[in-house]
Amino acid sequence: MKYLFLKHYRGAPESVNGVPMDQWTPDEITAHVQYMEDFAARLQGTGEYVDSQAIAPEGTFVRYDGEGRPPITDGPFAETKDLIAGWMVVDVDSYERAIELAGQLSAAPGAGGKPVQEWLEVRPFWSPPPTITE
Repeated sequence: MKYLFLKHYRGAPESVNGVPMDQWTPDEITAHVQYMEDFAARLQGTGEYVDSQAIAPEGTFVRYDGEGRPPITDGPFAETKDLIAGWMVVDVDSYERAIELAGQLSAAPGAGGKPVQEWLEVRPFWSPPPTITE
């Protein structure tokens, strides 16, 4: 079963070590990234890793606005560029294993080298995709 772990910039409950990353030292950022890379490598070894990616804070919402009209961009709503920092996808045997791994990922170091203890959103993939009936 595949699960998505979403890392949030904001919108989730406050982390225990909630110092924003833009206030971390270069060494603290390096240690955090290394933890994430080591975690992914460990899951590659167990066959549970699928994908992960940090996401840059810039981005644009786009919507079709009708034939011959330019797309509409952005709007008066919360945007993922303001909310989502990155993700990891795992393929595990159970929900319990997904929760266990998300807990471990939440322990990545942050400011002062202490675990961030951030909240991660754990979402299952639909499998198989939903069927649309009319």
